[in-house]
Amino acid sequence: MKITSAEFVASAVKPDQFPAGELYEVALAGRSNVGKSSLLNKLVNRKGLARTSNTPGRTRLINFFVVNGNFYLVDLPGYGYAKVPVHERENWGRMVEAYLQKRENLRGILLLIDSRHPPTTQDIQMYDWLKYNGISVLVVTTKADKLSRSKLLGSIQVIRDNLSMPPEDALVPFSAVTGRGRKELLAFIGQWIGITG
Repeated sequence: MKITSAEFVASAVKPDQFPAGELYEVALAGRSNVGKSSLLNKLVNRKGLARTSNTPGRTRLINFFVVNGNFYLVDLPGYGYAKVPVHERENWGRMVEAYLQKRENLRGILLLIDSRHPPTTQDIQMYDWLKYNGISVLVVTTKADKLSRSKLLGSIQVIRDNLSMPPEDALVPFSAVTGRGRKELLAFIGQWIGITG
């Protein structure tokens, strides 16, 4: 799939603020500062489309980006940032759960996990929750350029083991710096939304 255009459409905190219409959606989930905005920018080849920050917890809204005029990439707020007040974390959790459970146009989730660390308890909970609810999920290990080949392979195995991933389930190592994994992710997204080539 070739990306020809991408633009920000809306930020939302509740379902009545989500874009209306029939376009399919693919969402990015993961802990704070795992690289969701960087991955989104790299996927669409637009440097500043999704705002990136070194400060965890920056994305506090559900952000919708229309791609090629025919599907949305959806940047979900990151989870697991301890400095955010408890009530705000709970609000984020309810907001994201409402999106995941009620959004009929959702076709799949890219679950981002930092390749340099084992999955957190919240990563495991998110993966299990998505599987339990029958939502298509692709695990993406970010910041793959930060590890040597052998360390990355070891990290991937640790992530697979911790998530109890079936061997047939795909996992894509990704780097926003080198573009590694971009082609594979676009292929998966294309399958989910019914666009190939």
